[in-house]
Amino acid sequence: AIPVIKIRKNASTDRQRGSKHRRKEVREYQEKGYKQWAEEKHYGMRWPGTEGIFSAVKRKFGENCVSRSTEGLKAEGSQRLWIYDYINQRAKMEVNQMN
Repeated sequence: AIPVIKIRKNASTDRQRGSKHRRKEVREYQEKGYKQWAEEKHYGMRWPGTEGIFSAVKRKFGENCVSRSTEGLKAEGSQRLWIYDYINQRAKMEVNQMN
């Protein structure tokens, strides 16, 4: 997927401001309109699987991290995802045993 940044309604196509590629995108957006542009660029399309997991992890463990270093933040994030996965696997095993 190609990353896409939404273009403002009043975006300028001045030669003095911005890049050539951005001007081209703005013109395309203005010609097609938002709906057609968004559909062609797949704007706003996120994969529900990952979004749902991130949302559930945040609900379960909170958004804030205690760590300050990059390594610590990575470790803390990995631990949260690991324990979330572990909890889900255990819950599925419990449900299967009940049936």
